[in-house]
Amino acid sequence: MITSPVFNGKRYAILGLARSGLAAAEALLASGAQITAWDRQDVARDKLAGRADIADPLEIDLTGFDGVVVSPGVPLNTHPISEHAAKFGVPIIGDIELFALARGNLPSHKVVGITGTNGKSTTTALVTHILEQAGIPSRMGGNIGVPILGEEPLPEGGVYVLELSSYQIDLTRSLACEAAALLNITPDHLDRYDGFESYAFAKGRLFAMQGAGQFAVFGCADAPTSAVKAAEAARRADGRVKCVDKVSLKGIQDRAPALQGPHNLENIAAAVALVEELGVTSDQWHAALESFTGLPHRMEVIREHRGVLFINDSKATNQASAAPALAAFPPAANPRIHWIVGGLAKEDGLGECADQLGNVAAAYTIGEAGPRFEELLQGKVPVRNCELLCDATRRAVEAAKPGDIILLSPACASFDQFRDYERRGEHFRQIVDMLTDDGGDAAA
Repeated sequence: MITSPVFNGKRYAILGLARSGLAAAEALLASGAQITAWDRQDVARDKLAGRADIADPLEIDLTGFDGVVVSPGVPLNTHPISEHAAKFGVPIIGDIELFALARGNLPSHKVVGITGTNGKSTTTALVTHILEQAGIPSRMGGNIGVPILGEEPLPEGGVYVLELSSYQIDLTRSLACEAAALLNITPDHLDRYDGFESYAFAKGRLFAMQGAGQFAVFGCADAPTSAVKAAEAARRADGRVKCVDKVSLKGIQDRAPALQGPHNLENIAAAVALVEELGVTSDQWHAALESFTGLPHRMEVIREHRGVLFINDSKATNQASAAPALAAFPPAANPRIHWIVGGLAKEDGLGECADQLGNVAAAYTIGEAGPRFEELLQGKVPVRNCELLCDATRRAVEAAKPGDIILLSPACASFDQFRDYERRGEHFRQIVDMLTDDGGDAAA
């Protein structure tokens, strides 16, 4: 794990002992800090019994504490911990800020920070893959994989690649990334902010923490992202801020089978800009693109069966994220996509998906938002309200012809029927395995 003498003798309260909270607790204890920890679950608290004070930070005097470390899942706009900590002048921070504070005692390294409403997981994984293929020691963390404090420190010359959600940026004060990317900003998570402008401001804070000589690349396809780029360009040296260059990468996706669709071209362009800033050559990143296999639940090819391609894009939890998946498979002659859509809606309407309906052969709606999507799609594409993912997949298999694509890209959160988008994607994979078993009736 990552430890630092900077925490020795300091006092922290920790609220929430899931993955990042527990990793923070272990790192602080190993660094000689005194902690008071709390989680609603007994089993989570038991992991620190005898090694930490177990008490709810909301119910104790925080005088003398150096910070309250909270999980990114704690809604700061409504949770009483914000007001309680403010009474004592104690900052509320997250595990990424602890990592930032520990950096001075780590072997010489660089940090890449990647944010955006959509595409940040793929870009983070791609940057890490390219660095590894180029022989540069790297660690992936933040909003993806193992919490960064739970990782072993990199040797000198290593690169920490962090996917950063707006929630994590909210809890960070001093992370100055040597290179950072903002892919896009579209409406999402607005229940946690006063409005869209506040959400966009949260994304922009990652770049405000950088120095004027550090590097930043921006998607520049939407006005809010372009506005952050313009603000940063005004205070930085020439060449330290740029938009992604997709034009020079035309045709590159022919050599990147796991990175299809216009959204992935933007992800590639951002990744290339970041790794070139870190010294990776064109030959190195070209080779790495060909070997990149993608992420589970993000345009993940499950299998091809009898000429039909099954794709799991369960991570598409809003319209702006699902639209590029629909755009990735334009019709050769007739529309080819059998689109499984629905769940717990984050916003009303079809959003950017409306522009891609010419690629959709039929839609199969599921979950709480299923009836609304059926209403929105009626008269535009053939649509069936199936309610359950298993029924939607079965109906799509029955209707699909060779050359078609069955695409789970829900444009909704999963919480009406599944614990998270990962479980939804895993369930889809299991259904596909069952329905395409040549011994089963549904595959006949």
